[in-house]
Parts: sequence; structure tokens; C-alpha cells
Amino acid sequence: MSTSSLAGWVRGVFGHHYEVVDDQAQTWSCVRRGKQHDVACSDRVRFTPTSVTQGVIEEIESRTTLFWRADGKREKFLAANVDQVLIVSAGEPTPFPDLISRCLVAAEANRVDVCLLLNKTDLGPATATWRATLSHFESLGYPLLEISARTTADRLRPTLAGRHSLLVGQSGMGKSTLLNALIPEAQAATQRISLALDSGRHTTTATRAYPLTEGGWLIDSPGVQSFGLTYLDPADLVAFFPEFSPLQGHCRFPDCHHRQEPDCALRDYVAGHPLRALRLTTLLTLQQENAPRRSTPTQQRRRQPRTHSPEDDGSPD
Repeated sequence: MSTSSLAGWVRGVFGHHYEVVDDQAQTWSCVRRGKQHDVACSDRVRFTPTSVTQGVIEEIESRTTLFWRADGKREKFLAANVDQVLIVSAGEPTPFPDLISRCLVAAEANRVDVCLLLNKTDLGPATATWRATLSHFESLGYPLLEISARTTADRLRPTLAGRHSLLVGQSGMGKSTLLNALIPEAQAATQRISLALDSGRHTTTATRAYPLTEGGWLIDSPGVQSFGLTYLDPADLVAFFPEFSPLQGHCRFPDCHHRQEPDCALRDYVAGHPLRALRLTTLLTLQQENAPRRSTPTQQRRRQPRTHSPEDDGSPD
């Protein structure tokens, strides 16, 4: 058979295996050349067929966006070329505002639109408590939509129409339930592809894109418990917090670290406001986590990842 390369896009990532759809809508089971693990769901790629249904990915085309996390030891790509990230949370299990802030920073760094989804709105007191926290994020300019995946998922459809959206969120927040409510065939499709690729991985650790009846695509990703951003320059981080960015340059000291220095504009802004203070804690923690990563001017600038582990520490949902 011909060994000339073909163009396609990555519809699903299953460990070391990739579901690639070519420009004629044929589906291929592909692997990456060598030991590279730098392919993300929704990447545009070129691959060389090795049989009538299998191939080897040779090249990844330039991305418009890449939503990913890294903690310095391992990197995890969630999706490429998305234009919207939907951050799913609920009052139970215990949600973490820090995780929400980190996802928002990743979206800001990639200039990707964000929508906050409050799921499980039937939980009563737990929902009311968490709603107050999400309302603070909403006051910063991030849209907030309240749904119950089992009964009111259709409220989300206008937000999804025509967009290339990624579902992301803490484990246990109902992402899988939401996906199956919007796209009933999603679970069966993922299991079928996983078996076909012989990936040996539980379907909830896969990342895959699904077509929407109203147009656009919805990408499901594994639930996360942490979201490192060590690829970002510590000096750039404040720009990704819309409430803190305008305060830059207003501290008494030009090199203010926003910790113990007097007349710090950021600390004055959060004083007496617990939710603002949580956001500042996230900023300072990220700066501390990222500081050891700086070694050269090139490395200090935001970089594109080279590879990542195909294994994920996320959980179902």
C-alpha cells in the first residue's frame, strides 16, 4: 500500500493510542513515532498508514490553543484547538476554589473563553454554599450557568452550539453524567473505540471529542485533583488574574512580592474579603511553585510542551 502521509485530526486519546479521522472521514487507529507522547485530543496531524486501518503519527500541525497542566515532573495534555472551556463543579463532593482558579489561569493564558457550570443544583444547602463562591468568580467576568445534569442539561446547548468546547473539572462533579445527557451515545462510543484500539484503559481516563446535534464538538476529559501550571513564567501569572492585573505597579515597592511588604496594593484589596484572599493565595502559591523552573530567559517565557506522560492521575468524571 502507499506510504504517503495523510492529514487528519485526533478525535480520541486512549493512552498510547490515538483515534484519528482523516479528511475523507475514515477512522484510523494510530500510534506516535518513537516514544513521543506529545499528541492532544483535537490536534491536526499527518500520519503514515501501516495497514488499512492503522497508522503512525509523524507530525503535529500548529495549534491555535493547548489546554494542559504540568507540575514539573509530568505533563498532561487535555485538548488542543478548543475555543471554550467549561469548568464543571458542584457542592458535593467538597469543591476546591483553588482548582477553579488554576483552570481559569490556564484558560486566560491560552486566551480561551470560559463558562463556569454549577452542577447538581438539587443538593440544597451544599449548592447554596458553593454558589456563593462561584458568584465571586462570576463577578470577575466569568459566565456562570446553573444546571442539573440529570434534568436540565439542555440549558447548556445554546452555550455549546457551534463551539469547540472542553469539559474539565474536579473528579466526582458529574461530568460523565452531563456528557451522557447531552450525547446519549457517548459512553457506548467511547467503550467501543477503547476496545477497538485495545488500549487496556478504563474509558473514563480517555479524552475524546463528540459531535453535537446543534453543531460543534464537546470534548470530555478525565477528572482532575490537581492542576499544575509550571510552564507559566511566575512574572506573568498576575496578568491572568483579572482583579489583580490592574493593581500592578501600585504597591509601595516596585519589587513587591505581595506577602509581608507594607502598602501592598494586592493585600490591601483582599483585606477583609475571604474569597479575594483565596485568589491571592492561589497566585502566590503558583508563583512559588513556578519560581524554581526559571533558569534561562528562554525558559522563563511561556513555552509549548514537548512531551507528556500518557498516564493520568485523574479519576472518573
